[in-house]
Amino acid sequence: MANCVTQYNTARDASQLRNRKTCHTVQKSPRNCSDSQASNGASAPGSHRGSSGDEPRDRAPPPVLLLLLLAGLSFSTRLYKITEPPHVCWDETHFGKMGSYYINRTFFFDVHPPLGKMLIGLAGYMTGYDGSFPFIKPGDKYEHHNYWGMRGFCATLGSFLPIFASLIVLELSQSHTAALITATLLVFDTGCITISQYILLDPVLMFFIMAAVLSMVKFNQQTLRPFSLPWWLWLLLTGVNLAGALGVKFVGLFVILLVGLNTVSDLWRLLGDLSLSLVDVAKHFLARVVGLILLPLFLYVTIFAIHFVVLNKSGPGDGFFSSAFQSRLIGNNLHNASMPEYLAYGSTITVKNLRIAGGYLHSHWHLYPEGVGAKQQQVTAYLHKDYNNLWLVHRQSDNNSQSGAPDLVRHGDIIRLEHKETTRNLHSHLHQAPLTKKHFQVTGYGVNGTGDTNDLWQVEVCGGRKGDLVKVLRSKVRFLHQATGCVLYSSGKTLPKWGWEQVEVTCSPYLKVTPSSQWNIEDHINPKLPNISLSVLKPHFLEILLESHIVMIRGNSGLKPKDNEMNSKPWHWPINYQGLRFSGVNETEYRVYLLGNPVVWWVNLASLGLYVIMVMVASIGLQRGVLVDQKRTDHSRVLMRGGGLLLLGWLLHYAPFYTMGRVLYYHHYFPAMLFSSMLTGITLDTLLKSADLLLHPPYCDWLQRAGYMLLVLSVIYSFYLFHPLTYGMTGPLAHEPGSSMAGLKWMDSWEF
Repeated sequence: MANCVTQYNTARDASQLRNRKTCHTVQKSPRNCSDSQASNGASAPGSHRGSSGDEPRDRAPPPVLLLLLLAGLSFSTRLYKITEPPHVCWDETHFGKMGSYYINRTFFFDVHPPLGKMLIGLAGYMTGYDGSFPFIKPGDKYEHHNYWGMRGFCATLGSFLPIFASLIVLELSQSHTAALITATLLVFDTGCITISQYILLDPVLMFFIMAAVLSMVKFNQQTLRPFSLPWWLWLLLTGVNLAGALGVKFVGLFVILLVGLNTVSDLWRLLGDLSLSLVDVAKHFLARVVGLILLPLFLYVTIFAIHFVVLNKSGPGDGFFSSAFQSRLIGNNLHNASMPEYLAYGSTITVKNLRIAGGYLHSHWHLYPEGVGAKQQQVTAYLHKDYNNLWLVHRQSDNNSQSGAPDLVRHGDIIRLEHKETTRNLHSHLHQAPLTKKHFQVTGYGVNGTGDTNDLWQVEVCGGRKGDLVKVLRSKVRFLHQATGCVLYSSGKTLPKWGWEQVEVTCSPYLKVTPSSQWNIEDHINPKLPNISLSVLKPHFLEILLESHIVMIRGNSGLKPKDNEMNSKPWHWPINYQGLRFSGVNETEYRVYLLGNPVVWWVNLASLGLYVIMVMVASIGLQRGVLVDQKRTDHSRVLMRGGGLLLLGWLLHYAPFYTMGRVLYYHHYFPAMLFSSMLTGITLDTLLKSADLLLHPPYCDWLQRAGYMLLVLSVIYSFYLFHPLTYGMTGPLAHEPGSSMAGLKWMDSWEF
């Protein structure tokens, strides 16, 4: 695959020179279908006339007119019925709500970087949305709330995708027909339209991915003008868009890898150019470091800086972060708070695990189910602040309050922790833990603080000595179970529904010190002790930046399929095996179903196999010297180098999903689908331009035009058939008579 990218730039320069000579060799070929076109069969600037002075038979319209037509079609298909349906659809419940959080400056947690949600919130704010709609669940009516701005913003970015894709193909192939094929596939793809019309991150992500690839390809075209203004412009735009892609979702790393491989190939070519001194090569290297590493890194960090400045109020995401992180949030109980500095007997506390997203030590009235250890009260770790996170600290022998100043808890003390709401003690025994079978179960046991010896825990201050005090927030504490010798532990595993999908708490017999076995005292209430200010504990920017990334990465890895949840498989995606329901289920509801245009997706799939076959044939032909004329050689090079770059992009945005353990959905394939559609444009264009291998003029011309027309009309007709899935429908379901989709359920797995 690297060979598909390695010599892209050198081939481009040679191809530009050959374009000037093509017209002089046209009459030498007995089969001159499209010979008056550019070296890959497309009309090229400055070469519209052959040596005979005749106009070419299929001269392409000027690019400006094509772009205007393309833009009109793309924007009209995406913005049509943008306010329908007037209720929350699918993941709008998440990303619309997060846009509201930005408007209200309320801190939240999400597994993705913040740029996409920030832009959605900004679009809503600029179009009059006040951030007051709750986005509780799909189907909730928007009523008087102004939601069209956020949808319109996403649809506008989605409208640029066919434009960017056609420009990329045009740069790689210099063929207007290849660009038009790509544009047709994407403009009339029902899936691309649907995913662009709602408040989602996908259109924002794909906008930056395609803008980055277009900037990279444009930069590659500046080979003969190094360090000129256009050269710097496209280099820096590539870096800006890479930062944008990564700032929306971590899958932006895939396009960063694509640009990185292209850059390595480019630098390797420059190193082999003996007309350049090593100083010149070093300048090229440093320019790329600045434009493709330092600039994106600076912009990416800036995105988070803005994120932290804007979201300065306490919100639902507090509990995912450390106590020190929470102390910077206005409205959090730790913000500018004061509390007793040292832990004492008789205090009411919350205990937070130091593992990122480890949660607060928590209990509730629910019991462990039959067959899961002892049927005693559940003890879990909960990621949110809650009254059931409160615990009372008692001596091992009694829970009577003292009349005077309370004694302080010290390293080595034996204590009991009583759950304030249920009055049961923190307890462990030799039963297996629910999920981590080599650990012991932790439960709530006893009544009104009365239990047994399995309720006793020894306090260990990490790095401390016997007699050291336990400092609130700052001391890292472990709780060693006296009866079994195990240590209180947050496994990070999510319990099933019987455990309310909270985090498993165990007692680990493995005593190695890890964040999962370390805890800190966060809230500390004891009216008998003097308070101190906690403002000195606020972390600096780099600390919260690092912590936020650790939380996001672990949050992503924790996205596992829920019980009875449909989990899409990567092999489903290229074959359009199953769509995704955005809205509605029964015939009385407004139904929207995310499904790609079947003709587009199946042509893309066939073109992948066709591309491999064509490259193999072309490679053998070049190696054996069979492809002797310039036109055929140029076709092969465009196919292998331009097409190879797009195939690499498709693989990078698709293959990694086979290695992911997280829950996957159909919409994850759409970035790869863009690359597949661009590859289809080059593949089919090259195939049809090779019609003169089979037929003499004018029959080869007729075959080309018939092929183009058949493809375009098939795509448009399929769009006409399936457009109700995109723009919404009511009435009978597909299997019922009178349905607008009757007879169109071509695969049993489609659920409309």
